[in-house]
Amino acid sequence: MSGGETGRTLRALFMSVSLGAGHDQAQQAVKQAFAERGVELLGAEHDSVEYLSTFERSFTVDLYEFELRYAPWLYRGFYWLTDQDQPWNIISRMFTWLGMGAFKDELRELRPEVVINSFWAPAAVCDTLRAQTGQRFLNCLIVTDYRAHLHWARRETDLLMVASEETRRQMLERGVRPEQVEVTGIPISPAFREVLAADRWALRAELFSEMSLRPGVPLLLLSGGGRGHYAAAADVLTELGNLGRAVQVLVPASRQGEGTETIGGATVHHLGFRRDLPRLLAASDLVVGKAGGLTVAEATALGVPLVIYAPIPGQEEHNADFLERHGAGLWARARHDVRPLVLRALDPAEHARLSAGARAVGIPDAADRVAGAILRRLGDGLGDELGDSRGPA
Repeated sequence: MSGGETGRTLRALFMSVSLGAGHDQAQQAVKQAFAERGVELLGAEHDSVEYLSTFERSFTVDLYEFELRYAPWLYRGFYWLTDQDQPWNIISRMFTWLGMGAFKDELRELRPEVVINSFWAPAAVCDTLRAQTGQRFLNCLIVTDYRAHLHWARRETDLLMVASEETRRQMLERGVRPEQVEVTGIPISPAFREVLAADRWALRAELFSEMSLRPGVPLLLLSGGGRGHYAAAADVLTELGNLGRAVQVLVPASRQGEGTETIGGATVHHLGFRRDLPRLLAASDLVVGKAGGLTVAEATALGVPLVIYAPIPGQEEHNADFLERHGAGLWARARHDVRPLVLRALDPAEHARLSAGARAVGIPDAADRVAGAILRRLGDGLGDELGDSRGPA
């Protein structure tokens, strides 16, 4: 953690979106990082979905939920279509005005120095409103995936904070100016840094004792997301039960509620909502399941390998590809691949290789890097002026 900002106040508007828990978790991590720097935040945080009308919500959020649950092939087509930087891609341009009326009122009332977005859509609307109202503020976007889809490549933002050097290069290829982009990593809770500083073996022994887990039996953590979209969860658990060796599986925020069941050779612990996810993850040998951006960032920060199966089409597939290419994880492209890849990842030599790959791409202090990048931009002489221009209402 970097110091030196004690006593600074910052009028900030945090904009997230309720399309998965990761966007909000990234924002909370950044807020904690500001607090650790002694920065007092004055402002608000909002879910940009709140600004949408019923009609706007029907063809954005509701359609997204439907596609993930019932027609992932349709979402794959949407992801591809909106990634084309062509004049006919009117869908991407449409997002520059969605929810603009309510957003405009919020900006006029708060007059922030900075708007910190963890989703691309409100960042696009911010620029439209700046042009309309003349109001000045730093428009920042935290990119929570490992590939620069066209939606994330917001050339109109002042600061794009990306997951990796690879992501930065992709942004430049899409026409984003070099001075707009900083590699910070995806922000994760400071609690992960605390876990890293702890004695991992002592932490693991404590958790095993607390949960009556069996020493010497591998501990796996199922990554299923926080919104119940992971339709493959039951299939994954079945495959883990058929490994031919005993394993223990933790299922955070399980849809089945709390309890324990046996599936073949797997003892499955269904957990409720837990605030100690960093501890659970640090004690695990392997993460199996989805490849959400925050999950990848958290696991790699701790050096825990991942085996990905049935990721969300588009962005999570690219996250899985990133892991595989960097030697931080394995991607089971079919159900029959899950068993051999999990067994491979549990082999001591392969596990050590994957753990090293994960640590190589992990950025545990990403949240502090984000806070630092924003404060540096505000310190360029803009901080005293941003948010003060009245402009037309």
